[in-house]
Amino acid sequence: MSDQKKFKKVLFAVTLALLSLACNQAEKPKKKPNILFISIDDLRPNIGAYGDTIAITPNMDQLAGEGILFKQAFCQVAVCAPSRASLMLGVRPDSTRVWHLGDKFREINPQAVTMPQYFEKFGYYTVNIGKIFHNYMPDSISWDEPDLRPERYKRKDWLKRDGETFYISEEINKMQVRKRDSLLKIRPVRYADGWNTGPAYEAADVADSMYYDGAQTELAKKTLTRLSKMDKPFYFGLGYFRPHLPFAAPKKYWDLYDPEKIPLSPNPNIPGGAPIYSMNSMYELRSYDGFHDIGHPTSSFRMDEDRTRKLRHGYYASVSYVDALLGDLMAHLKKLGIYDNTIIILWGDHGWKLGDLNSWGKMTNYDIDLKVPIILRYPEQEKRGVKTDAMVELVDLFPSLCELAGIKVPDYMQGTSFVPLTKNPEKPWKKAVFSQFHRRPKVSADGHRYMGYSMNTEKYHYVEWYGWDPETGTRGDFKGRELYDRISDPYETVNIAEDPEEQGIIQNLSKELAAGWQEAKPKL
Repeated sequence: MSDQKKFKKVLFAVTLALLSLACNQAEKPKKKPNILFISIDDLRPNIGAYGDTIAITPNMDQLAGEGILFKQAFCQVAVCAPSRASLMLGVRPDSTRVWHLGDKFREINPQAVTMPQYFEKFGYYTVNIGKIFHNYMPDSISWDEPDLRPERYKRKDWLKRDGETFYISEEINKMQVRKRDSLLKIRPVRYADGWNTGPAYEAADVADSMYYDGAQTELAKKTLTRLSKMDKPFYFGLGYFRPHLPFAAPKKYWDLYDPEKIPLSPNPNIPGGAPIYSMNSMYELRSYDGFHDIGHPTSSFRMDEDRTRKLRHGYYASVSYVDALLGDLMAHLKKLGIYDNTIIILWGDHGWKLGDLNSWGKMTNYDIDLKVPIILRYPEQEKRGVKTDAMVELVDLFPSLCELAGIKVPDYMQGTSFVPLTKNPEKPWKKAVFSQFHRRPKVSADGHRYMGYSMNTEKYHYVEWYGWDPETGTRGDFKGRELYDRISDPYETVNIAEDPEEQGIIQNLSKELAAGWQEAKPKL
């Protein structure tokens, strides 16, 4: 055989091989993107990427630099259980009927389909570590692997214990056992299974993995290694407990900050002219050692500066601790080679007052409690390192992730996919966003029950308060309203609802609030 014939034969064989390879690749569908769904409890937008010059959060900032940051993002309810139920079901609180901390969405809605349940129908393998639903309401039917937790925390008497309640100090641990035993004798069913006692902060000189969030990050890395070898894409819900109280984090993160250089709140007073039932009682902080004396925000109580600085210091240290854990997690994703094919979304469930409005904690309709961080990075994202002023809501996460994953958005969703904003951050968007809060008698300054409906527009924050029947879930008589100018009064210092000059605006806003989220949707 001549050299030319041999060459043609080899060329023909190579061509066939290449065609066969191309056909095989064409037949093999592209793997859907993984989803890393990161919840950070009580995280308000005190992050460098959001403009906080004090916060040391290089890893969250890096994630924002590779994706999109939503500057005007709002929760539906400023407390854990209702906020997370709304987000995970894709509908609003009056549809979930989860209105306050103790409501359990699965008991109220036995047939509810959660986000991981829905994604499992489309071939996703679903895994949960940490707080995605409220505390240890892991909702096992939502996950292929529910409620994974570090080995040393699997003790039988800790199975209903929240990850936020663990300290390093043996003295504190012994005290918690004694207090819990006494409390359970009085009432056997308690929040956090009776473990939520102890100091409001701790700064132990230990490795990151010695606190719960660090231990579950190590477990998350091992789990990701395992998941990366599967043929299926994964939906991984990873819920961090810090910066929820107590502010317990390794000492090195406290050492990042000089407490004297952490600024105090720009608005330490309740809004002038606000109804007294708008404020929560601060019972969360009051349950911790050293804070049993604090009064209702509407009273004459004022927190002294030393305690104020200690708490603000602890919050920032806790945020930096979680940020470092996230950096470790992202490095592991890259090491596994799955970072680029993973949708990463980071969100906080509501804000948190750090002395703002003479208060500590969440549980109001004020923007300091309603505004949350949302940062998104996804494969083949057209624009990276961008920010948008368009108003979005946590209820938008469900349809947004569906669109990014290329699966059908359920037709009952009450949020709107914000994927178009990732391609055009300046795109005209929602006219308003909506939140609400159920004020119960035992925490209301006047001992009565209310439901407050909140609406934020570009210029105004408007709230209407009604009586509320918790048995039927229906509003009663109108009780009062609040109005704040978001442009001239961003810290909500004065309620201008009674200003005669604002009455025309109030009429329009009231109609807009009554029309609700359906009429505020963007034109797509």
